[in-house]
Amino acid sequence: MKKRHLTSALAIGAAATIALAGCAGDGGGGGDAASDKQLTIAVFNGWDEGIAASELWKAVLTEQGYDVTLEYADVAPVFSGLSTGDYDLTLDVWLPQTHASYLEQFGADITDLGAWNEEASLTVAVNEDAPIDSLADLAKHADEFDNRIVGIEPGAGLTEAVQNETIPTYGLDGMEFVTSSTPAMLSELTAATDAGENIVVTLWRPHWAYDAFPLKDLKDPEGTLGTAEGIHAFGSGSFADDHPEVAEWLSNFEMDSELLYSLENAMFNEHTGDDYEQVVADWIADNREWVDGLTK
Repeated sequence: MKKRHLTSALAIGAAATIALAGCAGDGGGGGDAASDKQLTIAVFNGWDEGIAASELWKAVLTEQGYDVTLEYADVAPVFSGLSTGDYDLTLDVWLPQTHASYLEQFGADITDLGAWNEEASLTVAVNEDAPIDSLADLAKHADEFDNRIVGIEPGAGLTEAVQNETIPTYGLDGMEFVTSSTPAMLSELTAATDAGENIVVTLWRPHWAYDAFPLKDLKDPEGTLGTAEGIHAFGSGSFADDHPEVAEWLSNFEMDSELLYSLENAMFNEHTGDDYEQVVADWIADNREWVDGLTK
């Protein structure tokens, strides 16, 4: 199902690109053409699906002759940087709920290129053999989880939802809500799993942890974490004009959760370190037909 189509700005931009190509062939306009091939993708710190998608598109665009730089930043600076044109693109905007407040502030100055995954959701998860299945039962069993909920970054939308909605709704104020970072949460999850202990963590789908650990999501009967969301690519306000070819590719980009899990697993579970170039290249080689379709 097609998400949305870029309109006249894309068509005008495409025409401009053709004109520039003609000028370059006549020995002029080379600087502008080179500039059109430079892209800066902003990546949210600690958001693995965004890191995976950004590394994938860096590799794909590099194959197509683009010069791509990834810059890591927290959520608020990314939206601000997109609105001012300091960043060209980001690939991890969750709508309609998680990043809604940023769209209210910056939406008029940035470009929605559409959702590439429609299966995203915020979760509170526990070990698969935990004695409860619902957030409604967590308060009564808090002692069995050491009276702790292990969260991620303090400024994350997930953290805000759990702090402001989940905890008061289900009477979890007596539990310590630990916030630090996604890697710290995953470290505690690893330790608890290895020790066979109960643990409560804030998490989200899609995330490779669901493949790496025996987990189950606690039911949220009051809907404090919202419903399924779409993961969108967003560009700067002039992105469709500046990079019409890439804008068209991204407007048609779709990646289901299972395929994303396989890329995330290769990058974050089977691989150590933060140099992903060879890992992504190997994954692309294994999924060549699908990857080639991204730029058709």
